[in-house]
Amino acid sequence: MLNEAVALDRVGGDVSLLQEVAQLFLEDYPHSLSAIESALAHGDAKALERAAHTLKGAVANFGVEPVVQAALALEMSGRANDLSTCELQLADLKAKLAILHQDLAALSAAA
Repeated sequence: MLNEAVALDRVGGDVSLLQEVAQLFLEDYPHSLSAIESALAHGDAKALERAAHTLKGAVANFGVEPVVQAALALEMSGRANDLSTCELQLADLKAKLAILHQDLAALSAAA
């Protein structure tokens, strides 16, 4: 799922920098997921919008459009103050992030 060409382009072709960015993402994205889950648990659409937007931006660095779109769907639901489909959207996001996690873990392990 990782678009390595796009990801490398974003870091100026520096493989070691990409590996470092990947490791930082792997350490940080669980916090973003927790913020999304907390926002949903509290019915806080604005917090959902912010947390999903933050995660979307971080994922965009890797050129992984399916994950970007999944985060965007949650962001838009938060913006519209419509949390009715967010549990399904969150499950979709988590499934796609799991695949990205594997790709990034392999990339950072190659360091």
